[in-house]
Amino acid sequence: MPSNSILAQKQAIVADLAEQLKNSPAGVVVNYQGITVDADTKMRKALREAGVKYMVMKNSLTGRACDEVGLGDMKQYLSGMTAIAIGTTDPVAPAKVLKEYAEKIESFQILAGYLDGAVVDVDTVNRLADIPSKEVLIAKLLGSIKSPIYGFAYALQAVIDKDGEAAPAAAEEAAEA
Repeated sequence: MPSNSILAQKQAIVADLAEQLKNSPAGVVVNYQGITVDADTKMRKALREAGVKYMVMKNSLTGRACDEVGLGDMKQYLSGMTAIAIGTTDPVAPAKVLKEYAEKIESFQILAGYLDGAVVDVDTVNRLADIPSKEVLIAKLLGSIKSPIYGFAYALQAVIDKDGEAAPAAAEEAAEA
């Protein structure tokens, strides 16, 4: 039987993880088996730069934290060597970085995730990872807004150019007459 101090430590860990899960927009659970130390170090660095917290934690503690925040369905994916990546601000960041490494490393795989308080499957996590970045989406929106304006400006310029060509021809005809 564990001592009271160990139980208190575990309860604090579960409470901290539950708070992080509750305050995050999205996260991903992965099976990290087979990843090399070098690849793991690079992946953790990429996750940190993207503002993602990556933790390897006992499945039982992760499961209890998931239960506390209403993500009880996540427990079915918590077997084997699992880790959880929690997005702090960007809901797409954990999926993007982890999908990149799942494609590179055969044994590393995405198991599931959560988005806005609901558990999602691997396909949803992969579709989430395929979403372009916020900057690209804004650029596409602005491009689609500016496109009709450019078309109108080119049409006006064509009318001006056409009238400009006709005016010298009319002037020549008037001079000949």
